[in-house]
Amino acid sequence: MIKYNLVCKECNKSFDSWFLSSKEYDKLKKLKHINCYNCNSLEVDKNLMSPNVLNHKNKKLEKIKNKKFEEVKKTLKDYQKFIKNNFKYVGENFAYEARSIHYKNKKKTKEGIYGNASLEQLKELNEEGIETEIVPWINEKEN
Repeated sequence: MIKYNLVCKECNKSFDSWFLSSKEYDKLKKLKHINCYNCNSLEVDKNLMSPNVLNHKNKKLEKIKNKKFEEVKKTLKDYQKFIKNNFKYVGENFAYEARSIHYKNKKKTKEGIYGNASLEQLKELNEEGIETEIVPWINEKEN
């Protein structure tokens, strides 16, 4: 795959588009299958592009991104620790346990629950009026 920055000669709009290869771009251009998203003109050409070179500014930006990532990761791990210390783990039985608590088939405990459920199960619980939350979970074995 290759990404080209394209420019329309009619309306002067610039936009990016992906192609299977440079040959594929040439083929589509010749067949007049490349048009401007704004004015529908076929007068679209590749724009001058510069390579993405790693420089001092990019290194600083990368450090900032890594620092932010580590901060978010730490926050998520703190949430996980709180959840593990204050909620009961029910594993794959989350939907069943949530329904049991909600419909009072089970003695309501002060301790909430957490576990695994599919998006479909969560949707069904929500439709039944059972509130749930999705928490991103970081595997402790991951770095």
